[in-house]
Amino acid sequence: MTVYNIISYNKLRSVFLMIIFIIFFTSVFYLIGLSIGNSQLYLVLGLLISLISSLSSYFYSDKLILFSTKAIKADKRKYFNYYTVVENLTIAEGMPMPKVYVIDDNSMNAFATGRNPKNSIICVTTGLLSKLNRKEIEGVVAHELSHIKNYDILLSSMVSVLVGALVFVTDMLSRRWLFGGFSSDNDNRNSNIFNLILILVVIIVTPLTATLIQLAISRKREFLADASGALITRYPKGLANALEKISNDNIALKNYSGATAHLFISNPFKNNTLKSKFSNLFSTHPLINERIKILRSM
Repeated sequence: MTVYNIISYNKLRSVFLMIIFIIFFTSVFYLIGLSIGNSQLYLVLGLLISLISSLSSYFYSDKLILFSTKAIKADKRKYFNYYTVVENLTIAEGMPMPKVYVIDDNSMNAFATGRNPKNSIICVTTGLLSKLNRKEIEGVVAHELSHIKNYDILLSSMVSVLVGALVFVTDMLSRRWLFGGFSSDNDNRNSNIFNLILILVVIIVTPLTATLIQLAISRKREFLADASGALITRYPKGLANALEKISNDNIALKNYSGATAHLFISNPFKNNTLKSKFSNLFSTHPLINERIKILRSM
C-alpha cells in the first residue's frame, strides 16, 4: 500500500466514522424518546446534535483538543531547540510548517492534531523536551510529522471529539434517568422496567461503542509513523532511544482523557494503575518494546 493509498483510506474512514456516529447517536436519542413517549422530538434532537458534533469534530477538533490538554503555543525564543527541529524537518520533507505547542507537564509525551497538513499542530510536553536530546526530539517530531503527512491526524482528532461527545451526552442522560427515580405505581410498572432496561443498555453499550470506535484507528498506523519518521531523519536510533526513555518514565500526564489517549505517541495511562492495565487490553498503540525492537533493526 502506497502513502497515497493510505491518505485516501484515512479520508474515507473519516467519512465512514461520521456516518456511523450520526446513526448510533440518533438511535440512542430515539430510544430515549421512545421510553418517555416523545420519540419524534428526540429523533430530531439526536440528529441535530450528532450533525453539529460531526461538523465541529472536522473543523474545530484541534482547538478542542488543545483546550482539553491545556496546551499553549510554543514561544520560539523559549523553545528554540524544539521549534527549529520542527522547522528543519518540515523544510527537508517539503511540508507546511505546523503550529508548535507545548504542555507544561513533567511527563514525556507528544501528539499531532488538525485536519490536514496545512491546518496541523504538533504538541509535546515540557518534560519530554527537558529529558530528550536533540536527536531524540527529532525522532519524536518526525513520527508526528508522519501522522500529519498520512492524514492520521484527521481521523484521530475526529475520534477524540466524537467519542467525547458520545460519552458526555449519554452519561448526562443516564444520570438524569437514575436520579429521576421510578414511579411505584402499578400502572407504570411496565414502562419503568422498559426505562430501566434502556438505562442499562446505554450505560453498557455506549462506552463499549466508544472503545470500538477508537480501536478503528489501527495500531499499524504507529508502526508506519515510526518507519516514516525514521526515513525523514535517516536515524531510527533517535526515535528508538526516545521511546525507550518515554517507556521508562513513570510520571503520568495530568490532562488527558480516554477520548484523547489514542492521540499520544505513548499511552498516557501509566503501568502502576488499574486503569492502565485495563486500557492496555484495548490500546490503539502496539507494545512500545516491539516498536523499539523494529526501529533498532532498521
